[in-house]
Amino acid sequence: MSDATELAPQIGWDDFAAVDIRVGRIIRAETFPQARRPAIKLWLDFGPGIGERKSSAQITRHYQPEELIGKQVLAVMNFPPRQIGPFMSEVLVLGLPDEDDQVVLIGPDKPVPIGGRMY
Repeated sequence: MSDATELAPQIGWDDFAAVDIRVGRIIRAETFPQARRPAIKLWLDFGPGIGERKSSAQITRHYQPEELIGKQVLAVMNFPPRQIGPFMSEVLVLGLPDEDDQVVLIGPDKPVPIGGRMY
């Protein structure tokens, strides 16, 4: 993880607009014992036009697979897919570090239509 006290270099609007961050709903979650670091495999629904995408997330400190079903989270859609062991991760689910540098997922505080793009 990066140093939380150091700000990243300034970017322009075009740089920000190039990152496609959308809200999805977790529809399936499983432990991922083949991962090098403890992780959970996620299947997310981003609605009509986008559909289902997969992600591997190192979120085992705060979450159990069964409690994630139905949760809305934010994800970066336009990173290239990444092979993680036998699993292809297609989106990057976003989170923030807690006081122990463990991931806490980011999502809307009220229900929103899935597939919506962050702005």
